[in-house]
Amino acid sequence: MKTALIVFAGSGFGGVLRYAVQKKFVDVGFINFPAGTFTVNIIGCFLIGLFNAIADKNNMMSPDWRIALTTGFCGGFTTFSTFANENMNLLRNGNYLLFSIYTISSFVVGVAAVLLGSGMVKFL
Repeated sequence: MKTALIVFAGSGFGGVLRYAVQKKFVDVGFINFPAGTFTVNIIGCFLIGLFNAIADKNNMMSPDWRIALTTGFCGGFTTFSTFANENMNLLRNGNYLLFSIYTISSFVVGVAAVLLGSGMVKFL
């Protein structure tokens, strides 16, 4: 239960920050290109790499802080950071086939699922 509350707190903060960043980009006129989403995705990827490296280096971060910052904050800020980190781990472990399957299928099936979900509204 403690871990769930830690993730909850981190993801809430990350989600609010994502909203603020995306709103700022819209407010300054980025309407045709999703610059806010792009920005949070790249920042989230950088941060999850940073947090995991800090946690791995001589136990510089407690397990509770690691889960709060990676699964919680980065997960709330952007799930793309987790996707990128998982892909990096597959590459690091030499799982090139699984990397390819995961990357391509996530993109293709993800976009298809959005289309399917959007299309189902026509039948309501």
